[in-house]
Amino acid sequence: MTGKPKVFSGIQPSGTVHIGNYLGAIKNWAAMLDDYDCVFGIVDYHTMTISYDPAQMQQRIFDAACVNMACGLDPDRCILFVQTNVL
Repeated sequence: MTGKPKVFSGIQPSGTVHIGNYLGAIKNWAAMLDDYDCVFGIVDYHTMTISYDPAQMQQRIFDAACVNMACGLDPDRCILFVQTNVL
């Protein structure tokens, strides 16, 4: 990380990532990569506060990571992590 201002945000893997997620968050996150030290999480613990299907959770986490990267979150330019993988 550099001396740039910091950004920390997350997205829940509670369903299919949709255009609202893209326009409301992901597009803006991708635009910040040059000007900020960015840390973005897939906040799966937050999803566990509502009813969910545990059998689908790993796929939703994977899909959320793939969509975020496909929309411009470059892991070489930011930190992208899964919340439950943090010890």
